[in-house]
Amino acid sequence: MSLREQLCEYGRRAAELGLVIGTSGNLSARDGDRIAVTPSGVALDRLSPEMCPVVDLDGHLLEGDLQPSSETPMHLAVYQATGTQAVVHTHSVFGTVVATTMTELPPVHYNALLLGGVIKVATYATYGTPELAANVRAALEGKQAALMANHGGVTIGETLEQAFEATRLLEWLCEVYVRGLGVGRPTILTDEQLGAVLERALNPPRFPRRPS
Repeated sequence: MSLREQLCEYGRRAAELGLVIGTSGNLSARDGDRIAVTPSGVALDRLSPEMCPVVDLDGHLLEGDLQPSSETPMHLAVYQATGTQAVVHTHSVFGTVVATTMTELPPVHYNALLLGGVIKVATYATYGTPELAANVRAALEGKQAALMANHGGVTIGETLEQAFEATRLLEWLCEVYVRGLGVGRPTILTDEQLGAVLERALNPPRFPRRPS
């Protein structure tokens, strides 16, 4: 499946799962110095491959008749800073709730380690600006995900599938935290507890075979 076809597939899934609404959100995937990105002003569940423009790392349009997403500068900044291969940006409900109320998403579940632990909220800046791109790049340092103040979330991956699954996990973690606040004060895992999880993952238990 080509990168442009993948953008259509995961754009549709993002809309179906309620991670975006209307024309919000954007995705991109990289092949060398060529980056396929969703177009500006088109709902992600209405894309066709030929609608997705291709740009270079400097933002020059290489293919396509439609303009790239207005968030393309952010995508390019992330590629240049991280060397990742795919970027997913959504306006999911619980992610946006956390992004409008918190400066970071604490590790309320050990699966937060899959995204790098504590998720930072990038300082607010107008969408599509170099300032927002710089803020997101800083928040993503050493992480697979970041939230954007009063905006949404962004995740990265070695494939578009990986970046999309990171988006799903980010939204789940945000939902757990927000719903937890409705019940009481969520318990935050300590560095020691997270370290034990990492140790367990690196040294999983081995189960002996049953004697024949």
